[in-house]
Amino acid sequence: MNKSTILLSVSLLFFSACQKQQKQEQSQTPNIVIVYLDDLGYGDMGAYGATELKTPNFDRLAEGGVRFTTGYASSATCTPSRYALLTGEYPWRNESAKILPGSAPLIIDTAKMTIPKMLKEKGYHTGIVGKWHLGLGIGDVDWNQRVSPGPNEVGFDYAYIMAATQDRTPTVYLENGYVVGLEKDDPLLVSYQKNFEGEPTGLDNPELLKMRWHHGHNNSIHNGIPRIGYQKGGEAAMWVDEDMADDFLEIALQYIREQKDNPFFLYYALQQPHVPRTPHPRFVGSSGMGPRGDVIVEADWCVGELVKTLEEEDLLENTLIVFSSDNGPVLNDGYYDDAVEKLGDHKPWGPLRGGKYSLFEAGTRVPFVAYWKGKIEPSVSDAMVSQLDLFSSLAQLVGSEKQGPDSHELLDVFLGKSNQGREELILEATSRTALRKGDWAMIPPYNGPAVNKMVNIELGNSNDFLLYNLKNDIGQQKNLAQSEPEKLQEMIETFQRIRGKEFQNIEQLELK
Repeated sequence: MNKSTILLSVSLLFFSACQKQQKQEQSQTPNIVIVYLDDLGYGDMGAYGATELKTPNFDRLAEGGVRFTTGYASSATCTPSRYALLTGEYPWRNESAKILPGSAPLIIDTAKMTIPKMLKEKGYHTGIVGKWHLGLGIGDVDWNQRVSPGPNEVGFDYAYIMAATQDRTPTVYLENGYVVGLEKDDPLLVSYQKNFEGEPTGLDNPELLKMRWHHGHNNSIHNGIPRIGYQKGGEAAMWVDEDMADDFLEIALQYIREQKDNPFFLYYALQQPHVPRTPHPRFVGSSGMGPRGDVIVEADWCVGELVKTLEEEDLLENTLIVFSSDNGPVLNDGYYDDAVEKLGDHKPWGPLRGGKYSLFEAGTRVPFVAYWKGKIEPSVSDAMVSQLDLFSSLAQLVGSEKQGPDSHELLDVFLGKSNQGREELILEATSRTALRKGDWAMIPPYNGPAVNKMVNIELGNSNDFLLYNLKNDIGQQKNLAQSEPEKLQEMIETFQRIRGKEFQNIEQLELK
């Protein structure tokens, strides 16, 4: 063997050893992707029992990973759940963590530890693409300058977002704090107090609408759709609703390709199936259920494209994907879009009671999946987990000592190695809270209507305590508060212990 051959052999061995070491290092710092749907219900995907609606790409994750039957968002509405997800803190500990207008200031303290901050400390590049809805700036935002603080100031290296929701102004994207495509000679103005002179509204100009409002969505019109809030100018920057899914997907895939050589965290926050439901023309009619079903099919396709890209970039086996939703389902949430009329036999809430805005199970129990090809064995887990727990569990995964204030470290549960989840959890819906403990759910007495008639959802308000054994009664049809006084007392004491001094006296449990 000549000298050149020996050198070549040594080089190949060294290269092979380096590749092996690199793969070992990568396996210790996997990429992390959180796929977060908006208003997707427990029964809205095939893996959770849907038969009328086809979601093959959602189901691929659920059937190839750990599918949790008892996985929870922290709240039955969006902003609180998103706050809890990123901070590992119950949203009711922050009085500002409520559904926000598009002009609200940032509600995450920039000094607070968050999932992206924690991961950055461990060498991750961090990105968010999609819905934000956690406030921007410090009030009185000038949309024609860099808007700060925002996602970048709470841990995201890259942010391509809409400020709030698709049905709220401003109807523009922001990239790292700057409104995308804004022209200097056409400034963007936004108000949630009063309209700008001469600007049409859904209330006064129904002839300009292509989508009719049902309730609460009759302010500024953009793209033929009336919104919550007022805006003027910024015409070149305005999004096209029907392109939104493609826009966010394109940016998310670009992010993955650009960061593929480094460990990355991507928070991919889809807007579907929140209102206004505006599927791209190629998905119109795809579900047979009207726009709500069509945008779920569209979102399913988007998730499929994301997974396909991870495969093409040889990243799938080194990427942990967490799939979930910010709260339960709602049909009519402000527009006439046939969501009720074309529902057919589909049950977005599955076997559960309630929905978005509700303290009943369908408000917060949502699809929840952990998928990691080659690392997580397919299984179905009845362990109770919350999106709160992702903070401490991901910290454990990457070797960080950081902990979320209310986050439990359940990494083995998420990886399918244990079935020992949480024992207790506080659930929230529009400033009201309830307790889930073991097999039981307890809702304290609250004043207010039993049903939100605008959206036709039971809220969980009652003059009496509500107590359910979910193991025997997942649909919460039989109130056991009278027949199980000892269990009720145990639940009350646990609830009071977690909620603190404000709830020590039983009469203070009523919403004032």
